[in-house]
Amino acid sequence: MKNYDVGHVPLRLPRAKQLLATINKNFSTLAFCRRYLDRLGETKYLMALKNLCDSGIIEPCPPVCDVKGSYISQFEHTILLRPTCKEVISKGDDY
Repeated sequence: MKNYDVGHVPLRLPRAKQLLATINKNFSTLAFCRRYLDRLGETKYLMALKNLCDSGIIEPCPPVCDVKGSYISQFEHTILLRPTCKEVISKGDDY
């Protein structure tokens, strides 16, 4: 995800500047994964992404993991799975 506290960092690679513009436009400071960049049509971005990480603009987040063999999911809301229904517990004004 993009580091909120980082100021202006000069980038030398034009591809890194282009990728940063795409990240700013679509994600801002929200966490994203490489799959999301693929869905946006970005190709050949690994070197630019590494440059952004090395310069401190993007902070890599490790994947969420738990007990080996179990499934992990991440949502913006808390859900409760019951045998007969699914309930969103964290409904608020923003939902």
